[in-house]
Amino acid sequence: MNDDRLTLLANDAADLPVLSALMQDAIVRVGDIAWTPRARQLVLLTSRYRWEMSENSRARCAFRLESVLKMQRQHWPEDSNTALAILAISTEANHITIAFAGGASLRAEVECIDAVLEDVSPPWAVHHRPRHG
Repeated sequence: MNDDRLTLLANDAADLPVLSALMQDAIVRVGDIAWTPRARQLVLLTSRYRWEMSENSRARCAFRLESVLKMQRQHWPEDSNTALAILAISTEANHITIAFAGGASLRAEVECIDAVLEDVSPPWAVHHRPRHG
């Protein structure tokens, strides 16, 4: 299996759609999401479906937002073991929104767009490609 790990940066609104497409269908446990106000950083440790590869595979991926001033959650699950699937990452003015299947979302007020997508593990094969109905 191809071990091409991605590391991508987004520094303006035009860069975010690429990261959003690559993070679509990434699975993250609520307990694997951390916002550190003092560091002004939001981190999601996900199981990212590797859309850019021809074989069906996933890799552990850290998605980081820097320069986060404020965080808001909507329809947020209480159980830290709840798994969420990322639908999209979007931006409007000085806010970045991460929308999840089922209606949950995170909204980060940011000083500037400073996002990093980084695969942190070798990939592993999966049997099914995510499907959208």
